[in-house]
Amino acid sequence: MSVDPAAVALGAVACGAAGLLVPALVRRIPEHASGGKDDSVPSYAAVAAEPRLPVVAGVTSATAGALVGAGVGLAWPLLYLLPLVPLGVALAVVDLRTRLLPTAVVWPTFAMVAVLTAATAWLAGDADALLRGWAGAALVFAVFYALWWIHPPGMGFGDVRLSAVLGLALGYLGWPELLVGVYGAFLAFALPGLVVALLRRDRTVLRVAYPFGPFLLAGALAGVVVGEPVWSRLVGG
Repeated sequence: MSVDPAAVALGAVACGAAGLLVPALVRRIPEHASGGKDDSVPSYAAVAAEPRLPVVAGVTSATAGALVGAGVGLAWPLLYLLPLVPLGVALAVVDLRTRLLPTAVVWPTFAMVAVLTAATAWLAGDADALLRGWAGAALVFAVFYALWWIHPPGMGFGDVRLSAVLGLALGYLGWPELLVGVYGAFLAFALPGLVVALLRRDRTVLRVAYPFGPFLLAGALAGVVVGEPVWSRLVGG
């Protein structure tokens, strides 16, 4: 897979700059019910005030943006993928610290991706990609909704909402990106806990609840970057 240095640089610079604004975005999220009242769940304002957050969010966004640029190249899908990167970083930070994926961020992000994928399809003259994106969003949302309905403690409904966003973004790129992205999220979520449980010989580790949102976002990034080559290797042997 050839890599376009210009696309890598564009992704790193654009997303890195936007990543510095992550604390401001987190600060503007309407507080959750226990915000500031329960010491175990920090308020969004407290998360935004963490001194290392601007640097961590900026570096993480720049790295993810560079990877997106490497995976996609100078192509129209960058129009919706690059703005999604810092928003994904903000959601990952919030989920890691509060175990919440606020609706006030997820649904506007979905609306943004919906508008920008439509613009991308128009500019690229690729209506089939847009239809595939919406099919991917519906399919992934249905799967996650079913998992949530079957076992609500195992998955928050914020993850279900986020799955629609990522299903649309990955589905637009292609089925390999979508399948690798979603499967990669579950794999990345399950393997570390399984390894720790085996090393400690303690199955109770598997019952500890962890936020799934960051793994879902990391899997989506993997789908964008290596979805096509990984799928080709799996199918082609």
